[in-house]
Amino acid sequence: MTILIVVLAFLALFIALILVRTFTFVPPKAEEPAHEEINFDKAAAERNLAELVKCRTVSNARHELEDEGEFEKLIGLLPKLYPHVMETCPLTKMEDRALLFHWKGRGSGKPAVLMAHYDVVPVEEENWEKPPFEAIVEDGVMWGRGTLDTKVTFNGILSAAEELIKQGFTPENDVYFAFSGGEEINGRGAVRIVEYFAGQGIEPELVVDEGGAVVQDVFPGVKEPCALIGIAEKGMLNLEFGISSGGGHASAPAPHTPVGRLSMACAKLEAHPFRSHLTKPVLEMFDTLGRHSGFLYRMIFANLWCFGGLLDMICKKSGGELNALVRTTVAFTQMSGSKAPNVIPPTASMVANMRLNPEDSVGSAIDYVRAVIKDGDIKLTAGDHMEPSPISRTDCEGWRRVSAAVAGTWQGCIVSPYLMVQCSDSRHYRDLSDRVYRFSAMDLTGEERATIHGNNERIRLEVIHRAVEFFMRLIKQC
Repeated sequence: MTILIVVLAFLALFIALILVRTFTFVPPKAEEPAHEEINFDKAAAERNLAELVKCRTVSNARHELEDEGEFEKLIGLLPKLYPHVMETCPLTKMEDRALLFHWKGRGSGKPAVLMAHYDVVPVEEENWEKPPFEAIVEDGVMWGRGTLDTKVTFNGILSAAEELIKQGFTPENDVYFAFSGGEEINGRGAVRIVEYFAGQGIEPELVVDEGGAVVQDVFPGVKEPCALIGIAEKGMLNLEFGISSGGGHASAPAPHTPVGRLSMACAKLEAHPFRSHLTKPVLEMFDTLGRHSGFLYRMIFANLWCFGGLLDMICKKSGGELNALVRTTVAFTQMSGSKAPNVIPPTASMVANMRLNPEDSVGSAIDYVRAVIKDGDIKLTAGDHMEPSPISRTDCEGWRRVSAAVAGTWQGCIVSPYLMVQCSDSRHYRDLSDRVYRFSAMDLTGEERATIHGNNERIRLEVIHRAVEFFMRLIKQC
């Protein structure tokens, strides 16, 4: 009886602890950001973006398929589109289509670096409802490749600077506009700019590149718009699995063919995903957004020490973005074998595109794969790869400036750190600054996000305006 009483008392205390932590896991009281009216020529911002979109700056790993004239055409338009910027901010052209503008500030503090890329991915024009390079505007929407990725931020940065210069504004500290023309093919334009900064001993106070956006319905139980600012990005590894055999006629196969053994390896990895890691970006995201969630999810996020296993199970079962936040993911994307249906291939291979959690590395990921598949005849070869980025600070002036500009532009949104699962040019700043923030200055619907790198990419005109407004707010703090 005494043991039962002790057990019941312990259970009651446990439940009370869970409930207390849940009921006190609420958003902190925060002052509403002071709203400053931002005025600029909205029609000019629209026209300028349209001119940029009309340039077919399609990058391709096979350079003979690129039209260099289109890239030069875009650069040649800049004096016409942004004359005050071109007069005030000297432009340095570097190798690999890198463009670096320097806006001299009044003081000598650490500068800000605002990034974008002006190359775009290829299109299948026959699958578009509107021509992808004519910047057609209908019903308040501009259609075109690059409207979202990322000519909108290229234009937002330069339009913001153009307006501020016209108003007689000079930043407190230097501001650099760093643009690359080969981001979509992992070009080295951003590397050239980083090498220049390193050679000049320039350490930025903040770096802003593409990344998260203002989105809704992306976090369990949260209905408010969420402004997600990436403070780190996952690494990437294209891992090839190869196996050889004696080949032969398919009428007399061995118990396991090369394709069959690769398939078993694939099935094993999908059945045994990488273990979850709640890294700093994810923990800060859960702590920020979880407080705005419904009671059940608040209970989970307020008590991860207890319900971490349950959250891991939910992530594994659901897959998608939530799962990608907490572990290294493996997506098998390619497989090759025999060229004939009745021939056992002498060699077969498959490729997995892996996105590496900040707690993992290229080396540790390959070791895990090897341990899971348990087939010494399968050769693992690392193709294109990059390590996860360092994690940027959120306790500094750089973070405060970016957060304030976001909150002032999209009033009522929840500003939160997060882990970016894609890759960006900002990864090259890993050794230059610990204040690198990945935020695409847009509010996007799920449908709009799906058009990035897809068919019918398009942007609402008011989103173009808010991108300019965001960068004006940010630059005024620099």
